Amino acid sequence: MIIVMKRFLVVPFFILATLCLARGGENVRFAGDSGSKKIDVYFGDSYFTSYLYPDSMEKQVLYPIVTASGKEITRGFPVRPRPFERADHPHQVGLWFNFGDVNGLDFWNNSYAIKQENKHRYGSIRFKEIVETDPGTGKLVVASEWVDNNGEVLLEEISSYVFNEEDGVRSILRSVVLTAKKKVTFTENKEGMFGLRVGRAFEEPTDTPSNLLDSEGKRTETRSIHNEGVNGVYRNGDGLTGGEVWGTRSPWVALRAELDGEAITVVVMDHPGNPNYPGWSHARGYGLFGVNNLGGSTMDKNATAPAIVLGTGEEIAFKYNVVIGGELTDPEIVKMAEVFNQE
Repeated sequence: MIIVMKRFLVVPFFILATLCLARGGENVRFAGDSGSKKIDVYFGDSYFTSYLYPDSMEKQVLYPIVTASGKEITRGFPVRPRPFERADHPHQVGLWFNFGDVNGLDFWNNSYAIKQENKHRYGSIRFKEIVETDPGTGKLVVASEWVDNNGEVLLEEISSYVFNEEDGVRSILRSVVLTAKKKVTFTENKEGMFGLRVGRAFEEPTDTPSNLLDSEGKRTETRSIHNEGVNGVYRNGDGLTGGEVWGTRSPWVALRAELDGEAITVVVMDHPGNPNYPGWSHARGYGLFGVNNLGGSTMDKNATAPAIVLGTGEEIAFKYNVVIGGELTDPEIVKMAEVFNQE
């Protein structure tokens, strides 16, 4: 199924930004560091996350992401490796948005690990500027460009992040507007779209040996099994759990684990205004957690193959919500999702 997105079918960015205002925290502090190319986000004096935009990365990310009690939910590798983490998928850092097939280019898997002779097959998202930081609403707005390996711009991106904390529950609402600078086709692909790579505790235990960092956080060639502290369990809004969640479609997916004796639940919510809502769940036992609105038959063989074609100047919008709390029940998550769905 080919979907041609016209301007009048897309929610304009200024409306998305206005809708986000109600979600902002009243005590957000942004601390910019142009030298390190990052913006740190705090609730008062309590650190939450950083928006990273270094030239050495092929996209911009939020990393690390920290709970209200100060525990990191994101994997350390490859930015700050920790002992017994998986040393795989170096493109999976923090929280990000991109896709595996845009005009035949793979934006999802690009990283420092790709050999130079293969770089022409990949796309990058290049940072342009910080458009706005508003502590009063907890909003950060940034501009970037999706480019091929020669620097030709395919898409212009405006992303709005709204950070919030209430009663120990933190959230990130991300709204994305992509504008085509030439004809652009998004072809169904397993690799996408809104992704989060979580830390070791949130993985599912496994008896399959894998390449893990050693006790000092260094690479090792020895494949091993190490399940100490690994206790993550996925569940979705349709009652599926564990490995059953991957490739299914649900308005929300939750991942629950205990980290240092504390129960933590991470929820990713899809929005009804997104294409192909609800999206396919990219919920992997090794710690990848996300929503793919263009997964289609690459994730479910019975699904109709989706594709999006944008003409020059045409736009498409996406919106997601990430919630980080304690022992969140299904009814509590459903209530949060209902509020998000109205935004």
